[in-house]
Formats: sequence, C-alpha cells, structure tokens
Amino acid sequence: MPSACDSLIDDIEDMVSSSDPTPLERQSARKSIMPRSRKKKELLSHEELQTDSLIPGTQTIWMKTWGCSHNNSDGEYMAGQLAASGYKMTDNPSDADLWVLNSCTVKNPAEDHFRNSIKKAQEQQKKVVLAGCVPQAQPRMDYLKGLSIIGVQQIDRVVEVVDEAVKGHSVRLLGQKKDGGRRLGGARLDLPKIRKNPLIEIISINTGCLNACTYCKTKHARGDLASYPIEELVERARQSFQEGVCEIWLTSEDTGAYGRDIGTDLPTLLWRLVEEIPDGAMLRLGMTNPPYILEHLEEMAKILNHPHVYAFLHVPVQSASDSVLMDMKREYCVDDFKKVVDFLKERVPGVTIATDLICGFPGETEKDFQETVDLVKLYRFPSLFINQFYPRPGTPAAKMEQVPAHMKKQRTKELSQLFHSYNPYDHKVGERQHVLVTEESFDAQYFVSHNKFYEQVLVPKKAEFKGKMIEVDIYEAGKHFLKGRPVEESKPFTPSIAKPLQKGEVSGLLKLTALTTAPCCASVPTAAAAMSQPMKHAHTHYHTLKACAAGLAMSTKPGEARNKTNTHTHTHTHTGRVT
Repeated sequence: MPSACDSLIDDIEDMVSSSDPTPLERQSARKSIMPRSRKKKELLSHEELQTDSLIPGTQTIWMKTWGCSHNNSDGEYMAGQLAASGYKMTDNPSDADLWVLNSCTVKNPAEDHFRNSIKKAQEQQKKVVLAGCVPQAQPRMDYLKGLSIIGVQQIDRVVEVVDEAVKGHSVRLLGQKKDGGRRLGGARLDLPKIRKNPLIEIISINTGCLNACTYCKTKHARGDLASYPIEELVERARQSFQEGVCEIWLTSEDTGAYGRDIGTDLPTLLWRLVEEIPDGAMLRLGMTNPPYILEHLEEMAKILNHPHVYAFLHVPVQSASDSVLMDMKREYCVDDFKKVVDFLKERVPGVTIATDLICGFPGETEKDFQETVDLVKLYRFPSLFINQFYPRPGTPAAKMEQVPAHMKKQRTKELSQLFHSYNPYDHKVGERQHVLVTEESFDAQYFVSHNKFYEQVLVPKKAEFKGKMIEVDIYEAGKHFLKGRPVEESKPFTPSIAKPLQKGEVSGLLKLTALTTAPCCASVPTAAAAMSQPMKHAHTHYHTLKACAAGLAMSTKPGEARNKTNTHTHTHTHTGRVT
C-alpha cells in the first residue's frame, strides 16, 4: 500500500534541502533576535505556606500539662524548644494541628483525663505526641499503641519527635541520660522554655528519689535519684534573674534528698542560690520527705529565716499511723515527722508547714485513721492536701487488700470537714506585711501575692503592682487567703534586675546577645561544642538560635528564624498541689 509520501527518505540527511540555511547562517541570524521575558506572577512577601503543608515547623501546637511543678517545668521546656524551632504555640486546642499531652501518673483521675484527651484528639483528627510519667511508666498500654512518645529524660529531643509526628511517623524516645555510666538529672537546664508565668522560674534540682513507696507510680517513671550539679543550678537561677524573674521555685520528687548521689546536700545548694537572689526576689522550696530533712534541721531553719527565702516547707506525712507508714514503706515514723514540724516551728517563727494525707490506704483501720485525725487537730495545718487512695497498676499497694470504697470516701469527707472547720489566718488581720505580687487570681478580680510565709494575699489589681514587692495592711482573712490594702505612703519595690519577658516569649535566647559583635556563622560551632549530648539536626535549632542571637533569635517570626537557622544546622492561686 503506497505511503502518504511519494518519495522515501533513506537517511536523515535527505530531509535537508539545498535551499535550507546552513548552520553558520542560522547562528548569524540569532544576533538579530530580541528575547522577550515571560511575565511571572510575583509572590507577595506576606504569602504563607499552604495549611496542608507537611514541612515540620510550620504547624500550630497545643500543649496540656497535668500534675506537679516538675511536670510543669518539663512542659515549659518543651514549649520553648518547639517555639524556638518555628512551631506556633496556641492556647486553643481547636486551632492546633498537633497536641502535646504531658501526663501525670500519681492518681487515677489524672490518667483518666489524659486518656480522654487522647481519644478527643483522635476524634478531631489531631496528631498527638505524648509526654510525662504515664507513657514513661507504661509505654505498652493499649491506648498508647501507635502514638509518639517523648520520655521524661528526653524532653530536649521534643522537636525531633514532633517533626516526625507531623509527617505521620510514630517515634518513641524513652531512654535515660547517662554520663560515664552515671544517671543524669535529665535534659540540660539551659534549654529554651516558655514560662507559664514570666515572673516565676521553676527549677528541677533532681529527678527520681531514694524511696520505694508501695503506692507510688511516679517512681516507675522518674526512677532513682539523679541530681543536677550545683554550678548548673546556680547558673540557671542567674540566667532567670537576668530575664526579669522575681520568684524561683525549686522542685523535684524529693528536694530533701538532693545531692546524695553526687556527694553534696540541699543546704549547700541553698546557700549558693541565696547569694544570687536580688533584693525583693524570693525562693520557694519544694516538697521534701521527712527522712532526708531530719539531719539538716539546723541549717534548714537558718535558710528558711533568710529574707530571700519563703518560710514555707511542704513535708508530706501521708498517715499518722506507724503501722500504715510501714506498709507504705515510707522509712520514717510519725514521731520523725513531729520532730521536723516542732523544730521548725520553734526556730522559724510563723513558718508554714504544708502536708499530704492519704485516706483509705490498704489495711488502714479505724484506729489508724483516728491517729491521722488527731495529727490534724494538733497542728491545724494551714495547707493540707487530702487524697483518697487509688490503687495504681503495677504497684505493690494495688495487690494488697483494699479498704471498701464507701469507707475511703467517708474518711476523706471526715478529714476534709475537719480541715474546713478552722481558719488558720484569722490572727493575721491587722498586720502590716511585705508581699511579692506575681500573678492574677482565678476570678481575675485581684492580683495574687505572697508574704514571707508563702500565705496567699489578694491585693488590688493595679498594673503597677505586678512583679513588685509592696507593703499592705491585712484587713480580711479567708480559709485559703488574706486580703491586703496597699499602704499609701509606701512605694512598690521592683526586685527584677531586668525587664520580664512577655507572656509566651521564649526564655534562654537572651543570654548570648553579646554574640552580636561576632559573625553569625562563626558562632555556630561554639554553641554546638557546648552541647553535652550529641543531638540530631532537628534538635540543634535552638542552639543555633542562641548562637545567632544578633540576627535570628530575636526575630518576632519563629518560622522565619527556623528557616534561617536551617542553613547552618544542616551542613523547649495556691490552691492546688504544691510540690
């Protein structure tokens, strides 16, 4: 069948006729051609990435923390690192792409809230990263399957875990930090953080404890005692004051045991810290168990009398029955507790002793319970935390014979009624006191301050009082508070040696502003060399931010800071539980 062409082409050269231009002629002709650029749509400078982008660091994160001051400090560190890495933190869970849930394992209700929050996040198709003591202690729980987990000693790697969770991957980091075989206190203290209250710095001085209480699940998560070196703690306090902090809380599972693993002790640390406290600023001690404070009573009394230290100590007794204390493996008797309280009340006039009590521990008899009631009647504790016993899975107490539920509830109710039957602050009315104003009341009607004895004093909500030491006349007393009227002739005193950070501003990025005189890139190796633990690229953003404080760390656009730092890195009212 004939083709469409009359002649066949045997070779490609046959396609070139004698009338076609030669290559030389084609080259000459190009010189007369004027190229015309194609118009492109200009990108607006304010154009944002699409919301469905999976580039880590562009998402919005909501964080929820349950539990003690130690857990709250961990939450502040995680939020700071995420913000420094470019993520946007929000107070509205509905606005978030990912939820970080920082859990507490002390009691069943706290874990129930945690579990319900996971379910709610999944129902709303939110990505989730889990933290805190619950997943650390029981990572194989059914409701945790397939979810990313950041361990209590791995919070300095939260950016890595969140980055992977954003991509849809499941990551679990649950290891312990060690140095030469010795367990460390945890992540570095100089990490970026976002303080819930810019005026208050929470410093964890150690993690874990020396006890093995039969009811405690926290031990499974936090482990044995591991203390931070004194110099690191002092430096952290010094940095905090340079960022406008006027109150420091020391926290841990047992502050009294501090230093026993590294050859020092709590009084030695405290004397070093008080040297750094500016006039008008205050230090609050955290919870300490009776056994480890007994041998330091003389020094502790001197420290609590120091003008820069609140005369306040939280010493949980849990029960006034020696039989119950033995079953709890608390390693002290009720007389030891009484010795601590009596000594401090004598040597530190007006001292506030807070304590904890558990109602309905397995084997607790009516006689045991009445001994606890008598202890409360004797000391009339102004701050008392009453807890109904909850058996925690995996603890020895969960296997003991339980007190009937109705009996536990009745004892809890009876002890609560006793606590509310007396008013510990009535005798304070008419006194003139100096108080440090640090926060806003829950009802937003007052500012909350504390006097030398860490008693809550409500004062008028005037902007000039926030973060100041003021003088007030006490005119009213309630069960949990006092009310103070500012003395007219007295002027507020500012204890902060620097302007406090704004709420939500990242701490830890200001101390290297001296690097503004050095080239940005030249300072990056210095920051990296300072790291005690090798970390992957996603975790090094904040170190680079600190090193490049001149051009990057002070940026008001976290995402912009992250994008810039990637160039270098690729070649975190006193009515609740006091701990």
